[in-house]
Amino acid sequence: MSVVTYIGSGQMASALAFPVFENGHEVRLVGTPLDREIIDRLKEDNYHLNLKRHLPCGCRYFQVEQMDEALEGADIVLCGVSSFGVDWFAENVLPKLDPKCPMISVTKGMINQENGEMITYVDYWKSKLPESKRDLQINAIGGPCTSYELADHDHSSVTFCGEDINTLQKIKTIFESPYYHISLSTDVKGVEFAVALKNAYALAVTLAVGLSEKLEGEGAVHYNSQAALFGQSVKEMSKLLELGGGDPENISLGAGDLFVTVFGGRTRKIGTLLGRGFRFDEAMEQLKGVTLESIVISRRTADAVRKLSERGLTNRSDFPLLMHIADILNGAEVNIPWKRFEELSESKPNNS
Repeated sequence: MSVVTYIGSGQMASALAFPVFENGHEVRLVGTPLDREIIDRLKEDNYHLNLKRHLPCGCRYFQVEQMDEALEGADIVLCGVSSFGVDWFAENVLPKLDPKCPMISVTKGMINQENGEMITYVDYWKSKLPESKRDLQINAIGGPCTSYELADHDHSSVTFCGEDINTLQKIKTIFESPYYHISLSTDVKGVEFAVALKNAYALAVTLAVGLSEKLEGEGAVHYNSQAALFGQSVKEMSKLLELGGGDPENISLGAGDLFVTVFGGRTRKIGTLLGRGFRFDEAMEQLKGVTLESIVISRRTADAVRKLSERGLTNRSDFPLLMHIADILNGAEVNIPWKRFEELSESKPNNS
């Protein structure tokens, strides 16, 4: 039996308690300072307030002040914070970790540097490690998987990525189950960028949902326009993936993750409201209190493209959908640049 300590009791981290516990391992779930009510309720009857599911009876729960106790004797540490908790994790958790105990993260996103370079959270955390912790192996999880369906044991296929394939193999044996399927990759940038970008483009695709409802009322669905934006999104994501230094084959992870994100959740809500005609500030007012990682990644990616374009390393005109999203977040009205998509397709050389 191995001991897996989860730092952060968000929905995805908590859903991952199921395969690990069912494989016979000890699950220790630690809440962040924002998770007190979640941990209190879990201690009562294993019910997760946000996941809306009961976790397996036998999981152990800890408030943030009990983190040291939860980390004692751990074989693996799982980072379950959102992108808004990345710095908190770097400051409050990384210094406590045993370099001999590998870490794996479910946090999706990236950070853009002053020069436009995009780096993964894995690389960011490595840069923050104290000298005595430099040997800590930081791995990550990417791929199309929603927390609700994972908790319900729906078949899910993801990729665990990291620098050492042997470490990944060991982690895989602890997490893999008949319904949680895991492939392995040492292309950390490729995997992480692919799944980070989907948040920005899920917002873009769901604009079509709002545009349909604006024309025909709530509940109206036009799949042609959604599919067109999905296709353009995959094109731009592929270019961004290569620009960031990742293997383009990882676009399958980004496209799959984009697919599941379009069908529900907070990103769909904001995209739909914007498509209906609400300005960004108005839409955010309706979603007050909701954390939106799609807004963060959209702004960061657009900013990276602008800076890389200024350096002559790319052309911002190759990303019309992304740049339109950036304009919308700055208050512009939704006006999908369909003609620009056509022009970019027509400008490709004909190899027939």
